[in-house]
Order: sequence, then C-alpha cells, then structure tokens
Amino acid sequence: MSGLLDALREKLTVNTPAGMRSDGYLALEDYGALGDGRSVALSGADGSIDWWCVPNLDSPPLFDRLLDPEEGGRFVVAPADPFRVERRYLPESNVLETIFITADGRARMTESMNSGTAGRLPWAELARRIDGVDGTVRFHVEMRPGRRANGASPYQSTIGRHAVFHVGSVLGLLLHSDGVTVERTDAAVTGAFAVAAGGREVVAIVAGEDEPLVVPTIAAIDERIDTSDAEWRDWSRCVQHDGAHRPAFIRSVLALKLLLFSPSGAIAAAATTSLPEGVGGKKNYDYRYAWVRDAGYTIKAFLAAGAQAEAKAAFNWLLKRLAEHGAAVCYTLDGERVPGLREIEVPGYRRSAPVVVGNVATGQHQHGIYGDIFETASRFVECGNILDASSAELLSHLADQCADAWRKKDAGIWELEEPQHYTMSKISCWQALARAVELADEGQLPTTCRDRWARERDRIEAWIGEHCWSERRQAYVFYPGCERLDASLALAVRFRFDGRDRLEKTLDAIDAELGRGPYHYRYSGVEAEEGCFLACSYWMFEARALLGQRDRAAHALAALGSALDRGVGIMAEMADPRTGAFLGNLPQGLSHLAHVMAIDVLDREDDC
Repeated sequence: MSGLLDALREKLTVNTPAGMRSDGYLALEDYGALGDGRSVALSGADGSIDWWCVPNLDSPPLFDRLLDPEEGGRFVVAPADPFRVERRYLPESNVLETIFITADGRARMTESMNSGTAGRLPWAELARRIDGVDGTVRFHVEMRPGRRANGASPYQSTIGRHAVFHVGSVLGLLLHSDGVTVERTDAAVTGAFAVAAGGREVVAIVAGEDEPLVVPTIAAIDERIDTSDAEWRDWSRCVQHDGAHRPAFIRSVLALKLLLFSPSGAIAAAATTSLPEGVGGKKNYDYRYAWVRDAGYTIKAFLAAGAQAEAKAAFNWLLKRLAEHGAAVCYTLDGERVPGLREIEVPGYRRSAPVVVGNVATGQHQHGIYGDIFETASRFVECGNILDASSAELLSHLADQCADAWRKKDAGIWELEEPQHYTMSKISCWQALARAVELADEGQLPTTCRDRWARERDRIEAWIGEHCWSERRQAYVFYPGCERLDASLALAVRFRFDGRDRLEKTLDAIDAELGRGPYHYRYSGVEAEEGCFLACSYWMFEARALLGQRDRAAHALAALGSALDRGVGIMAEMADPRTGAFLGNLPQGLSHLAHVMAIDVLDREDDC
C-alpha cells in the first residue's frame, strides 16, 4: 500500500514553473495570502484567486477552485498571452505584488483585502490594481462564483443600476474601472482590458452576507489599497524585533496576523480545509478552527513580537472559552464547540479525498492543553501583565484537573486515534503544574493548592524518568513500551523540563531517525503517509539554541529557509522532503509561530 502511495505522490507532486498548473492545480507554494482580519483569500501566481470564504474564515467558500479545478469558483485577472511572473509582498505588508511579463510588455498587479483608516471594513473588499510598466499587456478577467459543492446555484440579478451576484445568502458586486469591458451570465462575469506604460485599471469585489451592501466608487477602492498597505506597515513598525532575521520574523508575524479573527479574537489554525498532508492520502483536515495549542503558542509569538493588543485579545478569548466549555481541544472562531466531520463532494486538491468540514479532534482529550494554557498565562505575566481574580480562579481549577488527570491516557499532541501514555502529554502536564506553582509563588494564583501542584509535578517528572526513557535508544520515546520517537519532544526544552543530558540525546536521536535534510517527520513510521512537519524542524532549532548549540541551530535555520524559499513567504503545514513541494493547509499558523519562536531565541535575549 505504501508503495502505491509513494508512486501516486511521485506522479502528482510535480515541480512546475511558478504559475503553471498541473492537472488543473497550482503548487501550494504558488499561492500568496490576502486578509483583512475576518477572512483570507489565496491568490495564485497565475492571477487566479482560488480560495476565499465570505464573509468569514470558516464560511462556505465563494471561490473554491483550490479543491475543484474544473467546476470550482475563481476570480482570474491574468494576461491573455503567455507570461512569466515575479512576486513579492510589499515590504512589511500583507499587500501582494505580481509582475506579469509577456513578449509585449510588463504589468504590475497589486492585490489587497482592503481595510480603512479606522480598521477592518464592515464589508468584504477584495481589490486588484493593474498598472502598466512598459509595452502593452492584454488581460482577461473571469469571476465565477463557486457552487458550494452543488449546495447553491449562483445567479445574477439587477438591483437599481447594479448587477449583483448571489450565492446562497452571500451577495456581491464585481466593480471595475472604465477601461474594463465585461459580459455577464448567470454563471460568471468575463471581461478584458489592456494596460500600456503608465496606464491603470482596477477590478474589485465587494460582498456581504444577509446585510445591506455598500457600493463604493472604484476610486475609493483603489485608494484603500494604499491605505491598507500603510496600515500593515504601521503595524509592522511596532513589532519589537531588531535581530538579524527581522525580515523573516516580520513575514511570519504578518502571516499569523492574517489568522487572527478580529470579530472575536480567536486565532485560526489555518485558512483552508482538506489540503492533503500526503497527496493521494486521506489525512485531509479542516483547520479553520481555533486550537488551544495553536492559540497558546501564537499568543506567545505575539508577545515575543511586542504585539500586546493581539496577545491580550487572543488570551481573553481563550480564557472565556475555557470558562464556557471547559478544557476542549478546539473551538469555532465564534467560540462554540467544533462540529463533527461532514464530507463535501468535490474532487479535493490533486484528487485527494475526502474534503471535509468539521474536525475529529473536537471529541478528543489532550493533556497538552493544560501545558499550553499555563505556558501562555506564564508568558503573559512575564511580560509585566497581571491576572484578574476570575482568570486566576479558572486557572486554579484547571491545575487541579491536571493534577488528577495526568495518569490517564490521551490522544496526544498529534491527535491520534489510539490513546496512550504519550511522553509529550506527560511533559505537558508537568509543564502546567510547574507554571501553576510559579504563578502561585508570584501572587498571580491562589496558593491554596500550591503544595499539591508541586507534589504532582514531582511525581510526573519521576514517572517520566522511570517509564519514558529508553536506554537502548538513548532517548525519550513516543510512549512507554515502544522504541518509536516523537519530534514534538523538542518542545520539552522550551518548557524547561529537567534533564539537559537526556534532552540533548533525544534531539540527536530525533535528527538521526526523523530528520530528512533540513526537514523532520512528526514521529516514527509516519513517512509513508505524509510530508515533513515544518513546525517540528523549527522546534528542533529552537531547542538546540536554548541548549547552547547556537551555531548549529543558526545553520539549520538557514538551510530550512533556503529549502522553503519557493514562494512569497507563506508556509504550509508540511513539505515533501524529496521535492520541496508544500503539503497541508495554509497559511499554517503552527509553522509560522514555530518559525517566530526559533528566530526569537536566536536573535535576542529572552525578555519582553
């Protein structure tokens, strides 16, 4: 079976020039991400926006060509003649620039999910400005709303003097400057224009759901592209990081900012669903939800960047969800429990099925959530902040739960179907109680149960030492009784788990067995099913640096950066170590925040 899977992956994970489709699909690294704090659009290097959920990150997609190349919705603005591209984000911004180069000329497209001077707009506004650079470039336009896996039938209507498109409860307008000619049908809007040197055209979509729709002028939309760029740059200038890797640090923090759902403060794990972890496999998940783990790590990354407002909003959201629903693994972006799996009848990226909405993790228990919550609270306090009485009481109850629950099996950090005494889960419980004791000693938590937390912390450490260390492997193993390894154990160094000598040996064993060049697999035996997990590599580099191996960590960070230099700086969850092709959902928050934390350790002292 694994041989067939490898053959299929070899066939479908192909390298093509930027902007070239294979079997109707773009490589994932050919996408840039645009966002406004409410949703994210993926813009391909060939000028096609293939993914955009309207109005929210977790809404049904208006454009879904990413998962359905033939019938999926798309918004294309691309040269009518053969072309090549050069792409980048504008400096310290999430506004995307693409240079289209044809035999007859060059044109620049600048794309933005627009905001205003007062922040996020109360409608969705996706703007695309095309400027002639030299010669003349002819463009074609296609705006084709998706059918939501045949769950909706798009149509056009005339309301006043405007041609309005409808998809379910979403309505919108395709607006354009005078030089663009269009033809409309119920299914799509198509058009054409040309730009010469010094010329400019603008094409944009404004949309909303079950609400009156504002119709801005095309001049106002064009101006807001520059306003949005200025807003992103102003925000980036406030990021408190001046190390040697600042450009890479800023790019990852900006990617994390795209995943911060501003209406609630939730942090989405990624902006997409069902992008496969291994092409042709079934590990296709919906990541448009907020995981406690990812939220905790991202809050810490925002704190490292000095983004106090974003960290506070996300931490407040997390505490309120815990108070309402208890210690769940993940929540919806508006704070409810995540629904169970539901399959969607579309082909999937590179024919990888199933395509799903919902996530099985909603029914699991993971001990890691205790450590994630307390590490977040600890970092929040370390940066000079304080906990209120209600939050302190909530955290105290969670520490009590952890003290009782740590002896049980769980699904582990990797959300596996088989419950085990996963070593990383036990370390996370140790981490939670260690931080709880520290917070109590600092007066941030009640001290009533402080001594009990300390006793259980020490019992967990002794249990791990007795049951989870393998003399044969000279490493902490995945779980007691096996000889398999788990790359997430690199996080034990960040968590300040005791045993420097054993942790160094565990890192060496992980590199030897799970390392593939600059990449790392998650755990032993998973290589037949998926690519290498980017966050694991960054965790390894961070751990090496924290253990004093800074030169080795810096060299590894540079090597992975070179391997991932295939697009505009947006990272997926995984990569195929043989081809470098991206795999899994994107932008992937865990990849970017692990990148941020590795850079933070290498570039600056551990302060706020």
